[in-house]
Amino acid sequence: MSVAAPHVPVLLAEVLTALAPEPGAVIVDATFGAGGYSRRLLDAGATVHAFDRDPDAIAAGRLWPETQEEPPRLVLHPRRFSEMVQALAEAGVSQVDGVVMDIGVSSMQLDQPARGFAFASDGPLDMRMAQDGPSAADFVNEADETAIADVLFRYGEERQSRRVARAIVAARPLKTTGQLAHVVRKALGYRPGAPKDPATRSFQAIRIHVNAELDELEAALSAAETLLHTGGRLAVVSFHSLEDRIVKQFLREASGAVAGASRHLPQAAAPAPATFATVSKAIRPGETELGRNPRARSATLRTAVRTDAPPRERKAA
Repeated sequence: MSVAAPHVPVLLAEVLTALAPEPGAVIVDATFGAGGYSRRLLDAGATVHAFDRDPDAIAAGRLWPETQEEPPRLVLHPRRFSEMVQALAEAGVSQVDGVVMDIGVSSMQLDQPARGFAFASDGPLDMRMAQDGPSAADFVNEADETAIADVLFRYGEERQSRRVARAIVAARPLKTTGQLAHVVRKALGYRPGAPKDPATRSFQAIRIHVNAELDELEAALSAAETLLHTGGRLAVVSFHSLEDRIVKQFLREASGAVAGASRHLPQAAAPAPATFATVSKAIRPGETELGRNPRARSATLRTAVRTDAPPRERKAA
């Protein structure tokens, strides 16, 4: 019996090519979601350790028959993916053959108005992946105007962040995604039919802040460096420039692809040995995939292969 994932993840074929799963391989799916990557990895004979802080995703995964095998080939970890090293150590696993990450909000979360991630349908202003801790409503209703503006500018690259923050504070309390979207659109002069809804940047920024997503990503990349054995493969799919910038910079530093020292400056310390090699250029969806799944349009995949160099000092989760 096989459980089919309800959503096909983006760049699936390219991710599988990068990971090259084989029977008996141990692979981390750091962002389980609806299980699209995990499904194909299991079908290839791999054992998958899947992470997700969303209890809904974990509950759905527990229905998969591979969780009941002895030993289980699908091991679910209801934790943040930045905690991979500790979680796998507790499961008796010190090294793995591959790690895949699909960064950001999942289709499951976007498509449920009650989760409050999107404004296509009105719902409570929540946005919490783990369904605990301070919500988006807590942030927009309690933070001061400067803090809100800083979040919108940093994580949403919203050039008019101060104007939007001022409008948010003036409209408080805000309880629903529809209310927040209306405030942002009014502040920015929304024109129906425009190619991109101006509320998109603010929703992205608030979601990233509420879930500390960029800090999680940095810690998870470092954790993957620790877990992957020599020849182990890393594949990371991101969906906007802030995420991709972090992944690209991490791989540049880890592979030693940094600018050389200037002859006019004092001699710098010798760089640490490269921990990743065979770093790919940005891989993006083709026209066929874009026609099938418009949400893939902003996806970027970067891949690399672990060397035998010891891992660099890990960043704290």
